[in-house]
Amino acid sequence: MTTTLCLVRHGETPWNAERRLQGHLDVPLNDHGRIQARATGAMLNGKHFDAVYSSDLARALETARSIAGDTVPTALPALRERHYGSLQGLTYEEAKQRLPEAYAAFEARNPSYAFRGGGETLLAFRSRVESTLHSLAQRHVGQQVLVVTHGGVLDIVHRLVTGKSLESPRDFKIPNAALNWVEHGPEGWALIAWAETMHLPASRDELPNS
Repeated sequence: MTTTLCLVRHGETPWNAERRLQGHLDVPLNDHGRIQARATGAMLNGKHFDAVYSSDLARALETARSIAGDTVPTALPALRERHYGSLQGLTYEEAKQRLPEAYAAFEARNPSYAFRGGGETLLAFRSRVESTLHSLAQRHVGQQVLVVTHGGVLDIVHRLVTGKSLESPRDFKIPNAALNWVEHGPEGWALIAWAETMHLPASRDELPNS
């Protein structure tokens, strides 16, 4: 018996367009993000999901509600983006200039670096994401589940299911409102499809240089 998860990154926000680090700050969708969320909902229309989960941040919840229709998403704080501490609210360029040590650790994917201001280490973030994913898979054995979350969370998910190391540079895409499908069964995790964007007119990636 396998659990199938369809994971969706939230639609675009004004801060995505400004290339600004959001983390736990609660930024809503912009108009383009709302169009993306509706397009994703249309793409998944007719697909049966036994449950819908979302990060409790507004950009994810609004996306989830747009996709899920009559189903009320269950909001899980554990599906939030990584907490970037003092980097939150800064553009990538501002972070690089104002907090060079922290930005260098972020860019190098230093696993044990904790950002000032309550930020998470990459190791702690991975532990949070992986335990949440395992919990959902075990709770919904034999079912299909929709999960709406964030770019950093999806980065961890991809590494979990493919075995890619935490420190390795990212060589896969995480576009806003794209579809990402994974399965969990007796043999563990498997990647079905990733970064499906055929339903989207345009979508930004999470990479700082995209």
